[in-house]
Amino acid sequence: MIYKFIFGKPFETESVVNLPSDTQIFTDDLKQFPAGKISLESGFELSIPLADDDMIFGLGEAMGGINKRGRIYRSWCNDDPSHTEEKESLYGAHNFLVIYSPSSHKCFGLYADYPGNLVIDAGCTKKDVLSLSCGQADIVLYYIEEKNGGIKDVVSAFRNIIGTSYIPPYWAFGYMQSRWGYGSQKDVEDVFDNYRALDIPLDAIFLDIDYMDEFRDFTVDSQKIPDLKKTVSALKENGVHLVPIIDAGVKSDEGYSVDEEGIKENMFCRKKDGSLFRAAVWPGLAHFPDFLNPDVRKWFGNQYSVLLDCGIDGFWNDMNEPALFYSEDGIKRAADTLTELAKKADRNDSIISWSMKDTVLGVQNSIEDYKSFYHRVPASLCGNFSDSEKDGTAIVRHDKVHNLYGFNMTRAAAEYFSSNCEKPVFLISRASFIGMHRYGGIWTGDNCSWWSHILLCLKMLPSLNMCGFLYTGCDLGGFSCNTTRELLLRFLALGVFTPLMRNHSALGTRAQEVYAFENPEDFRAIIQLRYRLLPYLYNEYVKACRNGTMYFRPLAFDYPDDRIALSTEDQLMLGEELMIAPVYVPNATGRTVYLPEDMYCVRCRKENGGCAGGAPEQVLYKKGVHFIFCAADEVVFFIKKNCAVPVVLPARNSSEIDYSTLSWWGDSSAFGKYKMISR
Repeated sequence: MIYKFIFGKPFETESVVNLPSDTQIFTDDLKQFPAGKISLESGFELSIPLADDDMIFGLGEAMGGINKRGRIYRSWCNDDPSHTEEKESLYGAHNFLVIYSPSSHKCFGLYADYPGNLVIDAGCTKKDVLSLSCGQADIVLYYIEEKNGGIKDVVSAFRNIIGTSYIPPYWAFGYMQSRWGYGSQKDVEDVFDNYRALDIPLDAIFLDIDYMDEFRDFTVDSQKIPDLKKTVSALKENGVHLVPIIDAGVKSDEGYSVDEEGIKENMFCRKKDGSLFRAAVWPGLAHFPDFLNPDVRKWFGNQYSVLLDCGIDGFWNDMNEPALFYSEDGIKRAADTLTELAKKADRNDSIISWSMKDTVLGVQNSIEDYKSFYHRVPASLCGNFSDSEKDGTAIVRHDKVHNLYGFNMTRAAAEYFSSNCEKPVFLISRASFIGMHRYGGIWTGDNCSWWSHILLCLKMLPSLNMCGFLYTGCDLGGFSCNTTRELLLRFLALGVFTPLMRNHSALGTRAQEVYAFENPEDFRAIIQLRYRLLPYLYNEYVKACRNGTMYFRPLAFDYPDDRIALSTEDQLMLGEELMIAPVYVPNATGRTVYLPEDMYCVRCRKENGGCAGGAPEQVLYKKGVHFIFCAADEVVFFIKKNCAVPVVLPARNSSEIDYSTLSWWGDSSAFGKYKMISR
């Protein structure tokens, strides 16, 4: 059952699109809310009492565990490349959570539909209170309960009201290679040649900002790539796709047609006085398209045609929180502050040095900058969020609706593709809000080459699935810092199972392509395993999208009566048949695994050990705790007893997979019983 509680006059985010006819709707009713107490005295605050054993799941892309209890989270799309333990917000804003009581088996879901800064205190300040608060008392709360249903039923009910998740083209489930620094035809050819020479499967090569002409969106540096159409065609003939980046900021540059047209047609965000807002990102000072305006979305979506006409059929949208390196006003504010601090430099005051540091660092992604520009939005959507209205258009300050920016950039592209492209187009975004899951996938941003970030990725996966984001994955190997051979192997062993399997790294770090390490055949075997499992992984992904279920689930969702499963935070269920338990510490010979029921341990090795061909080692283990050996060049996963999964022989890319080679792994009594869906 869905209950919708409307307070004040909220902004219509368009995240909820399929409310059932029996939804109960309440307006400004503080007494009818079924859980906790609501206060409107200072903005909005909801306080929900927590029992000692209550668990909190969800919140999408966030730090912390699968059980989110005990931390503070801030829903604010944030360009922060350092994903350390104390961080309250990352790139996405995903305000859906489920509270589950193991003792009573009762659970309910809560979605706070609010486009700005929302704080979720999940039993941190007070261990027995969950609180949600925001500065404006104009918000929609959705309360979801399924009587006699479990956590999965509540999640499915939510997924149904927010719409079907994005299904990318089949090739998007292949292995992908990316690096900040690829920018020339030679870079692309070198990557392709090295993968092909070593017979390592590859479906896509990504281009970061270096392919552009001086970082101008929708341009190509002809000195680096003389004939993009020819380059794309040559790759496609070999089953490989080229995926360029598009950033949110449009370079402010006389003679640059996109910028000049955007100014002429009033497509960019402006300040309160009507002047154009500018801030610096990679191209230097840039203008920012007003993506919350439908006309701007249509205009910006049309810009992709320049690259689509060259045969490009995949994009990644970046820097769309939006990231702001600095603004001209911000530099002036910082300079004024530093001047005043300099006058106090002769004092014996250590606080001055900290203030100077904070002033300089505070120039980037400054809240003052986010408060300084505005959107033109249909007045019918705005509620109490508008500063002014005229002729059906409202003027809305950006910080009030900040979390919708990246969502609507990706929506702009997806809507254009849907209307103008015959085949599905690959599309992922860095920033997101619930609702964007209908238009594209996400990657989890600039992680690091840290062992802890394997586990962080694993914990984010089911939380993102709860919020509709099924097509997701992390930068395998880590984006920042220098990876190691062992670390990359372990990252890839998780990446075998994530829908997005992309190796991506930063400029200035060591080469992270798998052929840059000794014994590349070990990497080849793990990537080949991905292609062997592709029929099953793709099938389970599409089923989850169509049915509003989860591709990845915590063990707690499937085994809510099992106390060990409830507390297991480093294993996941995948589809209806598999469980994964990756190794995420260095120099390990294996790891302890909890089996919530009898399962086959499937051990895949190179050569004829299951990765490149042949059959893996399969051993049936009883329910319980086991130490499972797993070398760095192996992948181990688990198939439930009485279940089997389809596999094929590996191929150089997804287009060459031969379904006539289909066979089965798992319980022989279940061979052939798994239902495949048509692609």
